Amino acid sequence: MLLTFKTVFHSQILCRSMSQATNKLSGKVAIVTASTEGIGFAIAERLASDGARVVVSSRRTGNVDRAVKELQEKGLTDIMGLQCNVSKEKDRINLVQETVAKYGGIDILVSNAAVNPAMGGILDCAEPVWDKIFDVNVKSAWQLTQLVAPHMQKAKKGSIIYVASIGGYHPLNLLGAYSLSKTCLLGLSKAVAQQLAPDNIRANCIAPGIVKTKFSSPLHGNEAVYEKMMESVPLGRMAEPSEMAGLVSFLASDDASYITGENFVAAGGMQSRL
Repeated sequence: MLLTFKTVFHSQILCRSMSQATNKLSGKVAIVTASTEGIGFAIAERLASDGARVVVSSRRTGNVDRAVKELQEKGLTDIMGLQCNVSKEKDRINLVQETVAKYGGIDILVSNAAVNPAMGGILDCAEPVWDKIFDVNVKSAWQLTQLVAPHMQKAKKGSIIYVASIGGYHPLNLLGAYSLSKTCLLGLSKAVAQQLAPDNIRANCIAPGIVKTKFSSPLHGNEAVYEKMMESVPLGRMAEPSEMAGLVSFLASDDASYITGENFVAAGGMQSRL
């Protein structure tokens, strides 16, 4: 009965998300990193559904091609796919240059790329693992912002959205370095917002809770683990990726035109104080 209820509930979430799609992002150009699956894919789909021209990107060309095809089969035709490993300078530059060449500018940047190559507490993290986590999760977000900002400044408009985590507020024991990297994004959004506000460019950050993705499969793949984990989630369930996408679409739109430098927690009521 529990599993049946969950299946029905998640179907309702998906249907509601699709029915709420609008044209509020019509004419806007969006780059979404790590957007071939999970939260990133859901964000790309929602932004495109709301009228944006979306650039899908990921490290592997095959994944990019698959994601673009899937979106196009859903009727979202104004999609471009580009291979991009955000930790590589040439890939970041190409991502921005190709987007501007095709669409003439960039209105929205969603920095979603993240890695967690090893589990463990923060003091148990090996230096190479630490470096990789911060290179991808934090440094690349800053570097992409540097590349995108001049195009937004020229247009005197733009929205930058970083995808952090509830772990940025409440460090997860087995995700020590990963959690801290997400805390950095909470600060990055505020610092970028302050600097770019005079150019009418907004920067905000979302902090998802436990979302049903491939990354979180060790948690929701075991019923006992799942039930224990849900004890810390007042809403009593995991989020669907589409629920994060709706928040990003709002922040990217003119509905959020007076919101900048803010961090938005979407974690089903989990504790979220630094």
